[in-house]
Amino acid sequence: MNSQVVYWNKDVECMPREKLEALQLERLKKLVKRVYEKVPFYKQAFKDAGVKVEDLQKLSDLENFPFTTKNDLRDNYPFNLFAEDINNLVRIHCSSGTTGKPTVVGYTRNDIDVWAEVTARSIGCAGGTSKDILQVAYGYGLFTGGLGLHYGGEKVGAAVIPISGGNTKRQLMLMEDFGSTIIACTPSYALYLAESLREAGIDRNRLKLRVGILGAEPWSDNMRQEIEEKFQIDAIDIYGLSEIMGPGVACECLEKKGLHVFEDHFIPEIIDPQNGRRLPPGELGELVFTTLTKEALPLIRYRTRDITRLIETECECGRTHVKIDRISGRTDDMLIIRGVNVFPSQIESVLLSIGGAEPHYQLIVDRARALDQLEIKVEVSEALFSDEVRKLEALQSKIEREIEHVLGISVSVTLVEPKTIPRSEGKAQRIIDKRKL
Repeated sequence: MNSQVVYWNKDVECMPREKLEALQLERLKKLVKRVYEKVPFYKQAFKDAGVKVEDLQKLSDLENFPFTTKNDLRDNYPFNLFAEDINNLVRIHCSSGTTGKPTVVGYTRNDIDVWAEVTARSIGCAGGTSKDILQVAYGYGLFTGGLGLHYGGEKVGAAVIPISGGNTKRQLMLMEDFGSTIIACTPSYALYLAESLREAGIDRNRLKLRVGILGAEPWSDNMRQEIEEKFQIDAIDIYGLSEIMGPGVACECLEKKGLHVFEDHFIPEIIDPQNGRRLPPGELGELVFTTLTKEALPLIRYRTRDITRLIETECECGRTHVKIDRISGRTDDMLIIRGVNVFPSQIESVLLSIGGAEPHYQLIVDRARALDQLEIKVEVSEALFSDEVRKLEALQSKIEREIEHVLGISVSVTLVEPKTIPRSEGKAQRIIDKRKL
């Protein structure tokens, strides 16, 4: 494996831990001092938490400092959390948000350079070089996905196709005609592209595509297997969020055993989402990030709401930065059904392990006589749908049994015709919650 490893910045990516942690501490001390002096929110937050700038003497002292949440960003909309004057910014992005004001993030010129650096490293993790043709099918615009990978691709020296999301027929046509070797998009869209090849009349053997850099939504190992089999690519998980930087905060290497966090720029922690206490490596909890080098919007202990664990075992690729496990769900889109925590990725893993079921589904939650009900609509394959009724009934029963075994609660499964569940060219819309919560 090592002879095939591609590094963008080997000296940093393979930096000895002692040297890396010394760099983190140096940057963290500067960060804490800077936000205290430049951001009134943090000055007050430190006071409320009973901590001072000089209390930060070692990396472990970070856990004594207060968290920052998405509500804090919304409460300080649009620019009150910025540590730089608006005139020093060169870019502003924001999340669409499901309610209320969007979450606004700003970038200085140096922030953009750092962002390009970490996405360049991510492309290297996936084996990408200047010889590649990178098709960026993440959305451009206020969403950070498209431009994040775009700048990283250009920094690597790859030829970037800024096609953005949607227009599947055109995606596939250009993929074939331009000889794209890397596709960057959501995993659900990668699967949709793979399924659309036959409809577009394209022979997979005519494509030069070899790897997908996939992120922006939780996905399971079973879905990875499905994508890799149908698309015949290496499916690599990339992680990021707008508030911290955008895509490129962490990325899998070709070992596919966790996502390397670029720790010279971001400090990850895992906490218990209920009490906020830091958890040791290996334990599942909520991911928290502190930005070490962000100028425009530096954040202290930002609660991502993403569920994962830290992996400290050495990676065969040689990178020394700590890894996170793939995101298994979010604390804020987690469903609680009759007291049981349910993540869509759990359902997905079951469906993809059962022959005949397609990886397209919707979870419909309702409440009857004060009792939560979970219905799962599942597409079945063309071959099975046209088969006899008893085979469909057997499949339905099997899915219900397997999901009950995994979740510990009974569910009802409805099998539907192929291609009847709406497809997404961005993040898949998995949940319809009809409860009045």
